[in-house]
Amino acid sequence: MRALLPELMRRRLGRGAVILELIQQPVAPPVLKAASIVFNSAPSAQEFHVPDCTSWRNEAVFKTMGFPKINRTRIFTIGTLVALSIGLVGCETMKSGGSRSAFTFDPPMQTPKNPAAVKVKLSTTAQRLYVVEGDNVLLATPITVGTSSTPTPLGNFTIYSKQENRRRYSSPGAGYPMPYWMEFKSAYGMHWGFVKSQPATHGCVRMPLNSARKVFSLVRTGTPLEIARTQPWDATIGKSLPVLDDSHLPNPPLSYMLSPKVLSDAKQGKMWNF
Repeated sequence: MRALLPELMRRRLGRGAVILELIQQPVAPPVLKAASIVFNSAPSAQEFHVPDCTSWRNEAVFKTMGFPKINRTRIFTIGTLVALSIGLVGCETMKSGGSRSAFTFDPPMQTPKNPAAVKVKLSTTAQRLYVVEGDNVLLATPITVGTSSTPTPLGNFTIYSKQENRRRYSSPGAGYPMPYWMEFKSAYGMHWGFVKSQPATHGCVRMPLNSARKVFSLVRTGTPLEIARTQPWDATIGKSLPVLDDSHLPNPPLSYMLSPKVLSDAKQGKMWNF
């Protein structure tokens, strides 16, 4: 059983993130008594890196504990967790056909002649973002937008707040990095996040790391943002962009994601060992 425990760490399920926290009890030998599962469908949970291998929609947080402390709605034995862990191995390494990791993508960027004339145009149907100056596209990138039930809002907005080293404030997931945050509506922003090939967020706009870094440098407080179902460049520049999908990537260690290093790495366009 001990040999299986490392394999159980931080396994992931469905469209919600699963965090397996195997807490070793201070007894000898270590005994894992039971595990509880908590479902949380709060809109604030959208920023976790989650695969799309099952139909689960909610976020599941597994925590092990002794029987006297169990007060959750469902109880799973360690055997169930082992089975789930083994069953998810294929899901964790699966890649979408023709897709590649967003960490391999570094979009070309033009310097604007007049920074005050820069605008951002976003296509929710194509999942493409264009930074433009007049009719000239300065940068184009794949993105991930909100699902049909939690869509990215359509309309004309202004980027009114920028924060390079932002972290998540609320729980669950407090402290999770969301660098290059560009807020255009209360609780809605564009930022780095694990990119999926289909809509996957609760309304925020996730970008590849190098895209987020460069877009952040191009826009400023007051930059206009238009979010529409389509944009004129979808059939040309947008169509030439690669398909990006981070679903197959493993979750970086939580200790790394909560450390200062993740933000210093992001400034260099890298993260963990991706």
